[in-house]
Amino acid sequence: MDGSDHVIDFRALERELQAALRSDRRTHTENQAKLRAATHTHSYQEFRDIVLSCHLKPLEKKDKEGGARQQPWNPLVAPSNTQPAGRP
Repeated sequence: MDGSDHVIDFRALERELQAALRSDRRTHTENQAKLRAATHTHSYQEFRDIVLSCHLKPLEKKDKEGGARQQPWNPLVAPSNTQPAGRP
């Protein structure tokens, strides 16, 4: 066997590495949430909710206040003076 028989796909290798790193970060985050939740919860449902939501980031003040909304909460219920997209 000579060295020309093997071609390394570095893009595929990079994608695989990035996927493994994301998986490791998620596993670490979930484990930390489990350790916190084990001492601070009173029911399994609370524990489960904390673990399932561990990937979420809390809102910051700038996320809650100021700035106009880009989209109404329910685009199907538009103000009476405008029509929703795609409707006559």
